[in-house]
Amino acid sequence: MDDKKEVLDNGPFFHGTKAELKIGDLLQPQHLSNYQDKKSNYIYFTATLDAAKWGAELATSKSQEKIYIVEPLGEFENDPNVTDKKFPGNPTRSYRSKSPLKIIAELGSWERHSEEQINHMIAAINKLREEGKFVIYD
Repeated sequence: MDDKKEVLDNGPFFHGTKAELKIGDLLQPQHLSNYQDKKSNYIYFTATLDAAKWGAELATSKSQEKIYIVEPLGEFENDPNVTDKKFPGNPTRSYRSKSPLKIIAELGSWERHSEEQINHMIAAINKLREEGKFVIYD
C-alpha cells in the first residue's frame, strides 16, 4: 500500500514581498499580512513568477520589492482565496502553509508589471475593500 501523499506541485516556489530576508531565513505564519492589518495564519507562496511579482508589488511596505525562491518545510494546500474564489483549478499555482518556508535564494532580476497594470490592480482591490468584498480566508 502506498501511503505517499499526492504532490500538489514540484515548484520551484516563489514568495514576493518587500521584507528584507537572507538565505536560510524562515518565513513563518503569524506575521503581519502583506494585504491586511492582522497576523496571517498561513504563509503564502506560488510556483509562478507572475503571481510572485504581484505579491511583491502589492505588499504595503515602502521597502524594495523582492522575490525569494523558497522551499516548503511542511505540507501545503491550494490557496482557497485564489483557487476557490477566482481561478478554479489553480492556474496561478498559489499555495499556503502553516509550516515555514525556507529562503533558498533571491531572484536577482525580474521585470515588474507596468505602472498602469499595478495601478489598475490597486484600484480594483480598493474598490473591493470599499464594497466589503476584499476578504482573505485565512
